[in-house]
Amino acid sequence: MSFSTHVLDAVTGRPAAGLRVRLEHEGRVVAEGRTDADGRLKGWQPEAGVHRVVFDTGAYLAETFYPEVVVTFTVTDPAQHYHVPLLLSPYAYSTYRGS
Repeated sequence: MSFSTHVLDAVTGRPAAGLRVRLEHEGRVVAEGRTDADGRLKGWQPEAGVHRVVFDTGAYLAETFYPEVVVTFTVTDPAQHYHVPLLLSPYAYSTYRGS
């Protein structure tokens, strides 16, 4: 099983490079990093259960209504890959279960 994300900046139409991201499981941080030049972060190995992926949008965007975006998801099948993309702008965001 692995976890990845891809963050796109809807204002610039470009990848959100250098955005801080952390993965939490059962109240503890299990992984931290920054998106690469293509807005991607991959290779994390979460275990089964409920996780929170926290995007530090306040440090990335000069002005934003959402200083962080938290997406909570459940890992039900440890053999699957879990991809959580984020489309980001100062006053809106969207996410979905990717492939």
